[in-house]
Amino acid sequence: MSMPVPPLRRLHQVPRHLLVCEKGHLRHPRSRHAAHVRDHAYSCRVSFLIPECGILPEVLKSTIADVGEYYLVRNLSVHELVAHEFIDAFVKKGSCYALTYNTKIDQDNTAALLPNVITIDLTDSGFHPDSKKHKRVLWALKEKKPLKFDFLLAWYNTGAEGSTLMSYFSKNQIKALKPKITISTLRDLQCPVLQSNELHGKPEESCSTEELFEWLGAVWNQVSLDNKSSSFLSTYCCPQPNTVVEKAFLCTITGFIIPEKIIQLLEQLCCYFGEPKLAYWLTLTVHGFADSPVSWRESEHGFHKGGENLYNFVIFRNLDYWLQMAVGTNDDCPP
Repeated sequence: MSMPVPPLRRLHQVPRHLLVCEKGHLRHPRSRHAAHVRDHAYSCRVSFLIPECGILPEVLKSTIADVGEYYLVRNLSVHELVAHEFIDAFVKKGSCYALTYNTKIDQDNTAALLPNVITIDLTDSGFHPDSKKHKRVLWALKEKKPLKFDFLLAWYNTGAEGSTLMSYFSKNQIKALKPKITISTLRDLQCPVLQSNELHGKPEESCSTEELFEWLGAVWNQVSLDNKSSSFLSTYCCPQPNTVVEKAFLCTITGFIIPEKIIQLLEQLCCYFGEPKLAYWLTLTVHGFADSPVSWRESEHGFHKGGENLYNFVIFRNLDYWLQMAVGTNDDCPP
């Protein structure tokens, strides 16, 4: 018989985290890598690390520069996102994303717009201006519960002509924002030895996917990998076996970054291995907003202590890949 855990004891328990790993090949016709990216709608930080690289190819530089603008709209009524004019101009002509700004998922009301499926399905053929469903939704959001938020908005379309978000919301307080890009070169970096066919690693031959994930966290947070006895901050060291690379290129993009742009970057990182390179692998890490209402697809996301929802690709020279997907305490298992 199981006994319930007293609330006070529960506060002291270590929060559980989930890490799901899969492997595949990026050019396999059944590869799910792009689908996993599309299913993770709300990303705030994208980082990639390329060992044995000092200067990026021009095509990668262009891809980074073309991540695209996003918009901050102040005091926007939720009902405007279900207006027929908005649906026709943006939802039906591309992929439109919206996420409330500076709201805490465990304390505040929040709202979000996914490009294809939401609780109110804007693409439903029965959701037209004269339908009872459309009128009831508008009544609920305009009169019964008139919510207003600051929203982050982004729109991806494939060349369709028409309104832009800036012109459509010109009567609102709207501001165009550009992602922040930071780059650096790491010198004499200890890197784990990896084998694409060994997710669990092999003693004295290669490191596991979990060891790589932990090492990446240390690199992104600039934690020393030396494990010096004099250090009071960290006793972490690079997993064995490892190798020292003379230099590694590190780039981080911060903002409201939509899946379509991440897929473009992922494709260009694959093309990096189109010519002979010293690097055997590289990584692409994507962090979701801590206060996003969903993580993957429509899976409810909770904050708890950190709001973790992220994924990481390890792309190998032969275009095999590992995909690591991680969430925190209040989330369901990633797909």
